[in-house]
Amino acid sequence: MRRDLHDLGWGSLLALTGMAVAGYAWSSYDIGSLRRIGPGFFPVTLGVLLAGLGALIAIPAIRRPGQPRPIAWPETVAVVAALLAFGLLLERLGILLTTVATVLIATTVAPRPGIGWRLVLTLAVTALVWLVFVRGLSMSLPVWPRVTR
Repeated sequence: MRRDLHDLGWGSLLALTGMAVAGYAWSSYDIGSLRRIGPGFFPVTLGVLLAGLGALIAIPAIRRPGQPRPIAWPETVAVVAALLAFGLLLERLGILLTTVATVLIATTVAPRPGIGWRLVLTLAVTALVWLVFVRGLSMSLPVWPRVTR
């Protein structure tokens, strides 16, 4: 019986990445308390959630039969490009314009045609980022581009 190596491999990679992120954040940053969370709380939580998601994908794949599947290269390149753009543009453009650029880059390879739904999605994700990170968590991220004179 051929195992579902695709889900097993990628789920394991997600789980290992999540554990590495959580472990690094746990050892490097202050977690804080539930009343006043520290800078390490969010990356530890995300790392644990990513590890759990990876386990939910990988564990059932151990016994499930599978077939070889090709890697979706255009989608992979679009997501990696969006992540690189986010890292490179955040300090220059601020969180809101960087989010706009990132969502538009990531959706360039979507199978659904049209720009209308992409703009609605971009607006929704940008509003959510502003609500969660700027208003809700009061993170010290640049919101708009820095003006230098």
